[in-house]
Amino acid sequence: MPIVHSQLVRDLIRLGLEAGDTVMVHSSMRAVGKVLGGPDVVIRALLDVIGAAGTVMMYVDWEDGVQHLTRDDAAEKLDVRLLEELPPFNPKTSRARRAHGILSEFLRTWPGACRSGNPDASIAAVGVQAQWLCADHPLQYGYGPGSPLAKLVEVRGKVLLLGAPFDTVTLLHYAEHMARLPNKRVIRYREPLLVNGAKVWMEIEEFDTSQPVVAGAWESYFADIVQEYLASGKGRSGQVGYAPSYLLNAADLYQYAVAWMEGHFGT
Repeated sequence: MPIVHSQLVRDLIRLGLEAGDTVMVHSSMRAVGKVLGGPDVVIRALLDVIGAAGTVMMYVDWEDGVQHLTRDDAAEKLDVRLLEELPPFNPKTSRARRAHGILSEFLRTWPGACRSGNPDASIAAVGVQAQWLCADHPLQYGYGPGSPLAKLVEVRGKVLLLGAPFDTVTLLHYAEHMARLPNKRVIRYREPLLVNGAKVWMEIEEFDTSQPVVAGAWESYFADIVQEYLASGKGRSGQVGYAPSYLLNAADLYQYAVAWMEGHFGT
């Protein structure tokens, strides 16, 4: 049976989403099921539940980012002349990365949406806190202090998984940044940004988010953190549409993840 707006609203409320919440959403529309009206109806349901005092945010990244081609340790290098043809990152028009699901691009283009200025760590948001969340996103170490992720923790927001795998929780990159771990992998790369109407190639430094940040960590450790967090009795679980869904307290999950990482990989 198709899913309708009123059912999504009921399911989200039953899961624990409330008016005034600031919530970071990770989603799989395939898991949610066939929604009459498509992704727009899912976003509308989220906004209706959190109301005028709430905010929805999503990790959007950048579909055309070339970090993998310009980083210092890139296995493949493109001719500089080809890279010069690449349009610069423009927060207003650059597309969300499709690998993160279709809903992020729908949120990015929602009326009144704003998007942060770090191309690879960019966040889109709609709601009362959206401008503040997206403002002044650091270009260097964009998952750390001053980032939208740090601000989500500051306002004690929530993380919502709508059928999304546990390893998609972007907030854990903030925990990676803040955890006291030895010899974190650092990458340096270049991205073209739109600056005062002109394309400028910017040097960016970041902890490596494409693989475990320290030697000895395994690929699935983000998923393990979330799984163990839930098994400890934290968070709430339920079904939204047909999707197994989870609602987590961002600040509590962040603190749990930092302690977990330091306990497993720290000195």
